[in-house]
Amino acid sequence: MGHKISGITAERLSSDELAQNFSDLHTPLQPHEVRVAADRCYFCHDAPCVTACPTDIDIPLFIRQISTGTPEAAAKTIFDMNILGGMCARVCPTEELCEQVCVREVSEGKPVEIGRLQRHATDTLMAKGIHPFSRAAQTGKTVAVVGAGPAGLSCAHRLALLGNDVTIYDARPKAGGLNEYGIAAYKTTNDFAAREIEWLLSIGGITLENGKALGNDLALEDLIGKFDAVFLAVGLGGVNALEVAGFGSERVSNAVDFIETLRQTPDLGTLEVGRHVVVIGGGMTAVDTAVQSKLLGAEQVTIAYRRDRNAMSASRYEQDLAAQQGVKLLFNMQPIEFDTTGDTPMLELGYSTVNNGKVEATGETIRIMADQIFCAIGQRLTTDAGLALEGQKIRVNEVGRTGLTGVWAGGDCALGGNDLTVTAVAEGRDAAIDIHNTLMGGA
Repeated sequence: MGHKISGITAERLSSDELAQNFSDLHTPLQPHEVRVAADRCYFCHDAPCVTACPTDIDIPLFIRQISTGTPEAAAKTIFDMNILGGMCARVCPTEELCEQVCVREVSEGKPVEIGRLQRHATDTLMAKGIHPFSRAAQTGKTVAVVGAGPAGLSCAHRLALLGNDVTIYDARPKAGGLNEYGIAAYKTTNDFAAREIEWLLSIGGITLENGKALGNDLALEDLIGKFDAVFLAVGLGGVNALEVAGFGSERVSNAVDFIETLRQTPDLGTLEVGRHVVVIGGGMTAVDTAVQSKLLGAEQVTIAYRRDRNAMSASRYEQDLAAQQGVKLLFNMQPIEFDTTGDTPMLELGYSTVNNGKVEATGETIRIMADQIFCAIGQRLTTDAGLALEGQKIRVNEVGRTGLTGVWAGGDCALGGNDLTVTAVAEGRDAAIDIHNTLMGGA
């Protein structure tokens, strides 16, 4: 943060308190818990949980495999459809997807713990250092994947599995994308993102080159000339700006940078956090920022969102998690001015209402203490490589084909996704299959 800013300081909590606060959000199931959880599954024939899973994992099958004492087989069932099943078991909003439609949830209000059972299976297999797949015979085809986030990794793995040689380029020093840099630390402990990538790459046939960004170090035209196909998974690297009086203050920063710094800092005690923190936004980044600020020792943390609760893109589960940690959620509130002229920095917020989808101010205002503000109002595409856009994302069809022959795209940078890890994995996988079929002369 540079020089000392009044009210923003490090070491608000002891190392023991920080270790406890940032421990695993969902601890692994114990052996007896695994058996009980698996036995609750009805093994539905036309299981609604499968339909609700973006990667179409055969959930009843893998739970039955767990219940019969073969978690390694269950893991392979998961990895067949979702090679990042370990990460998705930790961060996927199962409460809004598979578990929400579970028959047990509908009838009893308590679903089968699909996410935790998936973690048990995948962790069991990965702990043994086993990769459940072997590459097919080499095709002689080469594919460039730009971006080593969930979509890029999923695409690269499936392409390599099918016998193609893949080079992944990524702008950052580490692979993983949001899994490495953008998810709350208490959701992926013990450097899981890096360990999962190392395991994924063990299939062979994949070369990873870090520190190479599209537009700066890589030109799409050159990649097209060098490789048989290109898959773009560049994510949304830009951060939306908020034009509010006083938001040029050094007390205001973007939430994405805060989470990235936290994720890459070995000693959380060195991180500075305010006494009174306000987060502007209503998505997962806003919630992760608010909760982690509280876990670092902030006394009062507030999320201010300009629409109502139902409009928040963060799930109700995540909203409740924030509230349980002591975060205050203010709805229908938008920032008007940040005043740092007095002894106590104050943020003025205005009440808002929504008419025909448009946010309008009511004229009523409040002022709250705020010695640190984080903006989490969305991200944007930083490079489109000259491809056709729809809205703010690259236009693609249902299997990721762009308007340029030989170029596919998926993940957050492409149209159609909902900015979830599990959706990005599905898009990368499906694009890889279409790329392979196209290179092999199929439809």
